[in-house]
Amino acid sequence: MRFTIERIRTLVLAAGVLLVVALGVFLAIGRFRSTFNRRDIPKRLGIDIEQEANGVTYTQAHGGHTLFKIHASKVVQLKNDMAQLHDVEIELYGADGSRVDRIQGDEFQYDQKEGTATAAGQVEMTLMRPGPAGAPGATGKTPPPKSSAAPGSQPAANEIHVETSGITFDQKSGVLTTAQKVDFSSGEGSGSSMGAMYDADQGFLVLEHAVELTTRRAQGREPVEIHADRASFERDANLCNLLEARADYRGGHASARQAQILFRNDGSAVRLEATEGFTMATAGGSHLAAPTGAMDFDQRNQPQHGHLEGGVTMDSVSDGRTVRGSSPAMELEFTPQGELRHAHLERGVELESETASQGAGQSALARVNRTWRSPVADIEFRSASGRGPGNVEPATIHGFGGVVITATSQSGSGAPAHSRLTADEVDGEFASGSVLKHLAGAGHASLEEIAPTGSRQVATGDNLDAQFAPPSKTANAGGSGVQVQSAVLTGRVALTETPAPGARLTAPIQAWAGKAVYDDAGQWLHLTASPRIENGEAQIAADKIDLSRQLNQAFAHGNVKATYFPPAGQDSANAEDAGAATLGGRAPTHIVAADAEMNQSTGTATFRGHARLWQLANSISAPEIVLDRERQMLSARATSAADPVTAVLLSTASAIAPAGEQSGLKPGESGGRNMSRGAGASVSAPAVIRVRGGAFTYSDAEHRAVMRGGVLQRVTVQTSTATSTSNQVELLLMPGEPQSAAESAGLAQGAPGQARVDRMTASGDVTLTSQGRIGTGDKLVYSGASGDYVLTGSANAPPRMSDPLRGSVTGAALIFHSRDDSVSIEGGAQETETVTRAPK
Repeated sequence: MRFTIERIRTLVLAAGVLLVVALGVFLAIGRFRSTFNRRDIPKRLGIDIEQEANGVTYTQAHGGHTLFKIHASKVVQLKNDMAQLHDVEIELYGADGSRVDRIQGDEFQYDQKEGTATAAGQVEMTLMRPGPAGAPGATGKTPPPKSSAAPGSQPAANEIHVETSGITFDQKSGVLTTAQKVDFSSGEGSGSSMGAMYDADQGFLVLEHAVELTTRRAQGREPVEIHADRASFERDANLCNLLEARADYRGGHASARQAQILFRNDGSAVRLEATEGFTMATAGGSHLAAPTGAMDFDQRNQPQHGHLEGGVTMDSVSDGRTVRGSSPAMELEFTPQGELRHAHLERGVELESETASQGAGQSALARVNRTWRSPVADIEFRSASGRGPGNVEPATIHGFGGVVITATSQSGSGAPAHSRLTADEVDGEFASGSVLKHLAGAGHASLEEIAPTGSRQVATGDNLDAQFAPPSKTANAGGSGVQVQSAVLTGRVALTETPAPGARLTAPIQAWAGKAVYDDAGQWLHLTASPRIENGEAQIAADKIDLSRQLNQAFAHGNVKATYFPPAGQDSANAEDAGAATLGGRAPTHIVAADAEMNQSTGTATFRGHARLWQLANSISAPEIVLDRERQMLSARATSAADPVTAVLLSTASAIAPAGEQSGLKPGESGGRNMSRGAGASVSAPAVIRVRGGAFTYSDAEHRAVMRGGVLQRVTVQTSTATSTSNQVELLLMPGEPQSAAESAGLAQGAPGQARVDRMTASGDVTLTSQGRIGTGDKLVYSGASGDYVLTGSANAPPRMSDPLRGSVTGAALIFHSRDDSVSIEGGAQETETVTRAPK
């Protein structure tokens, strides 16, 4: 809101003119009364009259100084102790003979018996205005020259001219009255009233009603009109009291039900007090009102301090901006030049602004509404650029005791956006035009924003520093975004984002950090100092996390640690297809990496840099791991052979194979069915499967994983009993079982909920190595239930297995029984061939 202190000064300065007039009248009437206190004036006139060619003159002096001089063209002694003076001119001098006031009238009558003096006709007074020593008309050694101002002409700067009629002066009571119109003028202006009363004993002057004054605040300025129902002046106390006072000027008006002004002896104002309602209004649309108010002034009539009480209200409208405010009390401080510089508001402050603007090329009107509430607020003001002298606008604002700032923005008929900022203590900074541009909050700071879509963000911390976008920028951007241009939140930062109704992700997103930085360009949120975010499905921690609401993406940098939680109710049979892709288990999935990128629009999360994912005992490590929530897919790829993709998975096989008698193929026996190294062998079953390759994919919907050679060209699978290489490996996983189901199935290895490899298929130039044997073929199938490896080939290239001790064997299918370390050969429609070697 722009305040024009000249509006306040106007009422005081105009009332000062009234007081100067009153003081002059006090002096004149006081001396006039002293003259008539002498009951023997007619006699003295008869004794001490100095006969002149143009009449008679009576002079009284004391101590070598003239006190007063009365000149009349004619003096008539009437009956009944009456005296009549014609064409009277009275000159009243100061105690040192330096000041002169003049009273002129056509006819004066003095009733010696009743003690009354009456001027029946027109009376004119030319009074020297009171002032400090050395000022024009002030006390001095040389009296000023006689005024040459003709009736109705503009008086000199140091004179007050009064015209009235029907004056009656009661010597006994010391009261002078007139019911006629009183006109007065001075160098500052002119005025009038209907009727007047002056009590010489009490030094009390009353302008009865219809008081009017026209004056100028400075040379060449527009006139100011003062109206009052009644005005009174107390000479000894230097007090002026106005009833129903109103000041009208080009820039607005001010009014007070009752106003009291205390003046110095030189006529400058000391203090103004307004009661029963004080209001100010400017032509520009600004209003200020309070039940009571007071203001202190210096000797140049410049305000120094002001106080408004009882419920202060303010409002202003200019350039498409409306400002309203209220406070039970307000303290005002001014510069030596009289400009408002500081306002202190307390006991419940509320400030509200509304801005409407339209950016270039925008058809929709952008509206922004802001509200400030605090127990206490201090506002610093500065001169308003381009608004003329005396116009000020807020520069800074400081609130404490719990500050709440709300804002609502809307573009056209679109849905509004809301924001709310709170803190124990807030400092604000305004740009030109009273536009809020910066806020800093300390202690329990929070920022809440609700987007037009209905999504909600809440940020809390110890301290908050926010920069606001100007209205023009908001309008150019469409006006529907949040008005915070940038913000920094530090100290125990916590953030919560609730998706809009109907959004794909319904769980709120929460974040914690030591520092959060928001940038409206791209709507970025940067989290540092041990940041962590969680959305109900996943939790991510890193050295730094960047989130973009515009891109709907998040980026984590440095020591990334992520955990994906199984959806609620996943222990039920129908829940296994929900949530992000993991490794088929029913337990949290953990990931570590150097960096991560999460895209909410596509539902993907990419982890790079020595990434490792594990769920219970199953794990994947690779340079890059991607989780696809929409497709329920997991993928990993290597960028070089030196850093391959490695998967470590549990199988459904038993941990230990039972020992037992083994039978082998005897040399020369046709159609033999197995090949063994001897009886009594006891070996470990392949409980853990390690797969290494260049590219890995897993479908949670199919429970199917595929490893391809990629940059490594070959896939290597390693178990406790065998190692294979191939171009590709496919693994089918059995989903994890709940606790009770796992125990009943006898799955003792691994925790409940553990997914296990039930079947593995290697294809493309397969090589199998186990216990010194080497098998080759086109396809290798492993069954976790039986622990068997089945190696097959083609008609032209059947599978072959060689043993350095037993020779080699081929057939339609070679079956390696891992539990008893035996090999079976199936011929099918083909012949089998066994080549044996004699032992050394």
